[in-house]
Amino acid sequence: MAVAELTLSSRNYSSWSLRGWLLCRLAGLDVVERMVAMDDKDNRAELLLLSPSVLVPRLTHEGASVWDTLAIAEYLHELYPDAGMYPADRIARAHCRSVSGEIHSGFTNLRSALPMNLKVRHARFPIFPGARPDIERIETIWQECLGTYGGPWLFGAKPTVADAMFAPVAQRFLSYAVPVSTAAAAYCQTINNWPPMREWIEAARAEPDEIIELETEF
Repeated sequence: MAVAELTLSSRNYSSWSLRGWLLCRLAGLDVVERMVAMDDKDNRAELLLLSPSVLVPRLTHEGASVWDTLAIAEYLHELYPDAGMYPADRIARAHCRSVSGEIHSGFTNLRSALPMNLKVRHARFPIFPGARPDIERIETIWQECLGTYGGPWLFGAKPTVADAMFAPVAQRFLSYAVPVSTAAAAYCQTINNWPPMREWIEAARAEPDEIIELETEF
């Protein structure tokens, strides 16, 4: 059987790489990780433009090449329908797909104002006013999901695709000390304590600081 390969970029900065990796963990698919060189011009564009590229994350598996995070989620769900990547209930599953799609395609002001950087923890950080509507919308999504499905994850007792998609946002809120509601703060800690998330963070902290200027270019 062919070995699955997942192409990634910076663990510290690339939220798209994190999402793809968490999705593979949710599915239970073992992958060989291939890191794109930090000085690759297309990889740099992915980091600076805050958008998913054809390079990362890319899952190569049994002849298939899948790059977009939501495409990876759907592909893995087809392969492993019993992994629980989406809720079993039809209505909840539609809800999960909707909020996952929303984070995938929106919130550009938040991405620009608060770039993912897992090595930093600010006690206070000035938040660009344009990012506040994004933060408020994310809190609304989280509160609706946690209230409807009971937590501690967005759709109940186990993590789903939605949690993988929002994990980089939770880390941003922690990194930049974003003031949020008690429920949202608890959810951020749920993400932060998730064993795959802890594994990724430790690897990110061990990553060389090769692109320091990204903090000012984002």
